[in-house]
Amino acid sequence: MARCKVCFRHCELKEGQTGFCGARVCEGGEITAKNYGKITAIALDPIEKKPLARFEPGAYILSVGSFGCNLRCPFCQNSGISWAEEALEYDERAQQITPQQLASLAYEYRPKGNIGVAFTYNEPLIGFEFVRDTARLVSERGMKNVLVTNGCATLDTLAEISPYIDAMNIDLKCFNADTYSHTLGGDLQTVLDFITQAHKTAHIELTTLIVPGMNDSEGEIRELSSWIAALDNEIPLHLSRFFPRFKMTDRTATDVRLVYHLADVAREKLKYVYTGNC
Repeated sequence: MARCKVCFRHCELKEGQTGFCGARVCEGGEITAKNYGKITAIALDPIEKKPLARFEPGAYILSVGSFGCNLRCPFCQNSGISWAEEALEYDERAQQITPQQLASLAYEYRPKGNIGVAFTYNEPLIGFEFVRDTARLVSERGMKNVLVTNGCATLDTLAEISPYIDAMNIDLKCFNADTYSHTLGGDLQTVLDFITQAHKTAHIELTTLIVPGMNDSEGEIRELSSWIAALDNEIPLHLSRFFPRFKMTDRTATDVRLVYHLADVAREKLKYVYTGNC
């Protein structure tokens, strides 16, 4: 039996058992990442798509994803590679790539405007070892590393990758502990601690998807933006419009006017607030 230390779940795994995330397994009495170097998605994206509005604007970044996630958001946009039940299928089908190969590929794309590598699409930190090893090589080539994460990882995990990460977009999915726990399968305090620490070492921007009936009240957005402002009122916040998908097809898309209104509410405390999917 071994205990995983990557995220708030601290899964206790027997030999050969896979954790909740679908990507970490107990082998030889130790927890390892079975998704190491296994790529399910790769694309050269505009940096603004991460989304990052105030980091290297106009640039492109080579974006890669693997499989697995430690949350269970019912509105997940990448459920095919994130939810463990489906993600396990990718264990054999994913493209294998080494940190050296990925760093070299990123360098080759510099003439196309590429500035580095973004770890995204699924939850990259459940395979932090590959992020760490690749990001180190990317940094050595004078390029940038970006992390797109749900922030539900321990500070020890963050410490493993933070020396090499230049920018992060971190989901702050709501500002209600019960919603985080019961609807998303996460932990609010873990995310807040992660954001606080990440802000000390990297450029960070935050994203909140406005889901009708879940986190779309003025009160919650005011509380959320006030917490961010107390940390640093220049941290950019992205408020994105929800569209019905996955397990939330019974809800309507967020009213565009509401997204704009909540952005104005957030601007009472924050200097940079952006709207997305509108």
